[in-house]
Amino acid sequence: MTFIDTHCHLYDEAFDADRQQAVQRALDAGVTTMLLPDIDSTSTERLDTLYNLYPNHFHRMAGFHPTSVKEDFEVELAHVRKRLETGSFVAVGEIGMDLYWNRTFEEQQREVLRRQMLWATEFGLPVALHIRKAHNEVFGLLRDLNHSSYRGVMHCFGGSLQEAWRAVDMGFMLGIGGVVTFKNATMAEVAKAVPLDRLLLETDAPYLSPVPHRGERNESSYIPLIAQKIADLRGISIEAVAEQTSTNARMLFSL
Repeated sequence: MTFIDTHCHLYDEAFDADRQQAVQRALDAGVTTMLLPDIDSTSTERLDTLYNLYPNHFHRMAGFHPTSVKEDFEVELAHVRKRLETGSFVAVGEIGMDLYWNRTFEEQQREVLRRQMLWATEFGLPVALHIRKAHNEVFGLLRDLNHSSYRGVMHCFGGSLQEAWRAVDMGFMLGIGGVVTFKNATMAEVAKAVPLDRLLLETDAPYLSPVPHRGERNESSYIPLIAQKIADLRGISIEAVAEQTSTNARMLFSL
């Protein structure tokens, strides 16, 4: 039984002391494939270094994270564009809108997302969407862009069940992470109701560790805990969850 972690940041500084061991723990847990979304130009070198060390187990994305969007967004977009033109990537990500802290750069975030969505179509790639307190804004943009021409995942999905169905109806998959294990988590309702062929497993490591590691650093080796929770919610085996979510990931990201 093997798993795919479709969204993790094992290149993050949080793993500097034991990165090799964290990767080995993931492999030992059956997590044989891990996808690395980018943040901005300051994270690219670290991401590429990890990818080059384990090319048989990692795949890269190229993208500009919404919380990094400031006045100089054109410089960062040029960086993403160059990578897409010269590298090998499985998705444009992570991209999206995040209005949780403030709305200072809302219009810039919208333009950055719009531009990267267009590039995803140009390069024939799916997108990994980060959406926080901005579901209506992103859904509106997708509608304006003719969403049927896009494919991707709403990573670390945190919306309501109604928003989950809306995302699925638009053709997107939902990334289910450690939050699904939290007590009274809305994501549990989503993970139980949405068809299994629309779900992906992810950790978002080093963030959002599943129970019983909540509050600690997250890592890809915890993917089986997330899969087991989904299996319990749906009344099926963890093997069924592993097999279907891995099939979903291979199909979406052309792995």
